Amino acid sequence: MPSQPNAAISIEILDAEPHHMPAVQAIYSHYVLHDLCSFEEEVPAVQQMQARRTDVLARGLPYLVALKGGEVAGYAYASPYRSRSAYRHTVEDSVYVSQGMQGHGIGKALLQAVIQRCAESGFTQMVAVVGNSANAGSQRLHESLGFETVGVLRNVGFKFGQRVDTVLMQRALR
Repeated sequence: MPSQPNAAISIEILDAEPHHMPAVQAIYSHYVLHDLCSFEEEVPAVQQMQARRTDVLARGLPYLVALKGGEVAGYAYASPYRSRSAYRHTVEDSVYVSQGMQGHGIGKALLQAVIQRCAESGFTQMVAVVGNSANAGSQRLHESLGFETVGVLRNVGFKFGQRVDTVLMQRALR
């Protein structure tokens, strides 16, 4: 896929390649170690992140990176919402932006591209499972792109010694 420059914030959205995965893993490791938005508690190795990317791509779903100044500033992908066949037209999004790069439009550009790719591929619904009901930034990002809050799952996670909610958000892709 050719790059999609965004002159206002000078970023490029590209398909993630194997050489991007160390930077992707570094971005994600911050959230695993210091944030409640991911319920993962141990940082996956680069090889694990590469295997996850390979699985996403094998399913025909997008796995994207945002480059700012030639450096990976964020990443996003879609994955199946659930494994049962009746959910085959629904995907779940994930978006992560480098620490200190929030508020520059990177997450929005990534999520817009994931939404567009999934819609073009025939998916009909996208779900966001926002870790931590206090994660207002992610909720605002999703709302700005047409997601609506459809529920809150209370105390379903336990991380850093505390119980954590998830916010379920959804939008139609067609």
